[in-house]
Amino acid sequence: MKQRFRYIVFIFITISQSCDYFTIKKDTRKPVARVNNTYLYKEDLKNIFTKDITKSDSLLLARNYIDNWVKQQLLLSKAQLNLEDKKEAFDKLVKKYREDLFINSYKEAVVKQYLDTKITADDIDEFYQKNSQNFKLNEELVKLKYIRIGKDVLNKKELIKLFKSSKKEDLDSLQSKELFLKSHHLNDSIWVKYSDILVKIPILKTFDKKQLLKKGTFIQKEDSISLYLVAIKQVLKRNQVAPKSYITPTIKQMILHQRKLLLLRNIEETLIDDANKKQQFEIY
Repeated sequence: MKQRFRYIVFIFITISQSCDYFTIKKDTRKPVARVNNTYLYKEDLKNIFTKDITKSDSLLLARNYIDNWVKQQLLLSKAQLNLEDKKEAFDKLVKKYREDLFINSYKEAVVKQYLDTKITADDIDEFYQKNSQNFKLNEELVKLKYIRIGKDVLNKKELIKLFKSSKKEDLDSLQSKELFLKSHHLNDSIWVKYSDILVKIPILKTFDKKQLLKKGTFIQKEDSISLYLVAIKQVLKRNQVAPKSYITPTIKQMILHQRKLLLLRNIEETLIDDANKKQQFEIY
């Protein structure tokens, strides 16, 4: 009986000592602010500072951070008090957001690892031929040459002659004289939006659009300080099919999007098949 009593006393003392241990082990973190029962601790601020920040700047940054934290907590507290009836709905939204965050992050990681991003000229040709009718223009496109020179530039006649020429060597010579050009666009093999042309060459706004947007149109126009030369090489109107060269960046994005959707669909199907074989789910 005595032995049993001693054993009980020993256990009691041991439990008491254990309780004392857990009671003594207090939170040693240093708080810097409090809102109701929520605390902001000094260690919570360590990630807001950069290595090269000065002491005065760090104090200002910490003060602003603490002030914003206090406002946030006060608003949160007031919102929780006044929107208690919406707590269940909010909890569901938070749960859904958390699930979507995990799933979408996983999908992004899979796409980054397995998506084939190599797009060949054949891929672009095939996609363009199959979907060309979906690439109707919603504004005019133009191929053109353009220069703007000072009215009193010494070699004006030479520059005009080189601009009007269709010889490659003359175009090369004109490009070599860029210092005499106030602005220019000499690559008439690329398509440009008509709206962009009006921004770059405002003087064209004074011309009739129908007359301007004709193949072979040539314009030589002066104002008080400059001479403008514009040669329209080719025009595409609204609702015509966009040229492949112009629409290629969009085609590449669409091809990648299709591949991404196909990859994710295959992954989902494989996931379901594997889970079904392992009997990881049942539908009742």
